[in-house]
Amino acid sequence: MEPVWTYSSLRSFLPFCFLSFILYFDFGGGVMVQAFIGTFGVNYGRVADNIPTPEGAVTLLKAAKIRNVKIYDADHTVLQAFSGSGIDVVVCIPNENLIDFSVNEERPLEWIKVNVQPFLPDTHIRGIAVGNEILGGDPNIAEALVGAFKNVYSSLDRLQLADSIEVLTPHSLAVLGSSYPPSSGAFQESVLPFMLPLLEFSSKIGSHFYINLYPFFAYKDDPDHVDIKYTLFQSNPGVYDAKTDLHYDNMLDAQIDAAYAALESVGYDKMEVRVTETGWPSEGDENEAGANPHNARTYNFNLYKRLLKKKGTPLKPKIPVRVFLFALFNENLKPGPSSERHFGLFKADGSVAYNMGFTGLRSSDGSSSLLSLKGIGSQGWLVPYSFVLSACAATLLMVLTT
Repeated sequence: MEPVWTYSSLRSFLPFCFLSFILYFDFGGGVMVQAFIGTFGVNYGRVADNIPTPEGAVTLLKAAKIRNVKIYDADHTVLQAFSGSGIDVVVCIPNENLIDFSVNEERPLEWIKVNVQPFLPDTHIRGIAVGNEILGGDPNIAEALVGAFKNVYSSLDRLQLADSIEVLTPHSLAVLGSSYPPSSGAFQESVLPFMLPLLEFSSKIGSHFYINLYPFFAYKDDPDHVDIKYTLFQSNPGVYDAKTDLHYDNMLDAQIDAAYAALESVGYDKMEVRVTETGWPSEGDENEAGANPHNARTYNFNLYKRLLKKKGTPLKPKIPVRVFLFALFNENLKPGPSSERHFGLFKADGSVAYNMGFTGLRSSDGSSSLLSLKGIGSQGWLVPYSFVLSACAATLLMVLTT
């Protein structure tokens, strides 16, 4: 039976329409303000002199339906390119700024006024990373982390942005003194003087625990004893944790749960763990076992499929794993071993590094792709919002003419 639209029922629908208009225009087309939409994002590094323009990067991200991106600075050209894209962006305050930011409350305020506030709301800046992998490194910067972190949040609060922009800091796996089996996860004693006040403040403001995890490095360092299938999300015997009676069929889940165990050991069992970096290189030096296109594709594709299921870990099955994959492009100027320059989903010319179902700016034979910002912008994400607006407008017209 078809529904009958009465005058009263149409009028009752108007508040929803009004709210839809408010949400649409206030948040640039997004219905909800979130620090991380869905479960999958990507790191957009630019330590290269041959990668596509920021506009090209936005094209690739939109074509792949990737809604979250993290950059390692707050470059104005990049932030402008993301304007109107609907993609949520995490920007980063470089490590070298932290000491100054920790002792001078006005410095982070000035930084946000210059590098964040002017781009809102058209560019969806949803997070500010205060440095990267600070703890366990330079002790001078480690001492500055908590003060800088608090001052960045205070600055956002003064600008009335604290409710829409999360303050975070990514850690390396090195902050854990033990991680195997997962239930033995515990923080390094040397980082506890800085980690504990950081966790206390993060808990108060609702920030999450962010960590960079790379099963590739565990395999590369000990290929004779680490099962590569366990690192690549393939069928394998897995690992049994007797303390928790939990079984792990992949290393990333085990590493995440080791972080959860470390948090629980210091009283923060309710804090969510999110992965700010993980990935697998498609090329490496002779001594970098496993660095090849097949393994890179296997790891990233299997991880991507897993994230789409919005599953949790064995220890936290109800909390979906959220991951920023590393990285969008191969970066030819990165120092270190060859693998560091080959973590990209896409090559420098914008073609795919391997088949994950994504479409590149160029095909594998070097010809131009049909992708364009205009074409992508006219479909996909904008369709639901156009439908909502059109439906509300039609409803309003029916009510007014009844």
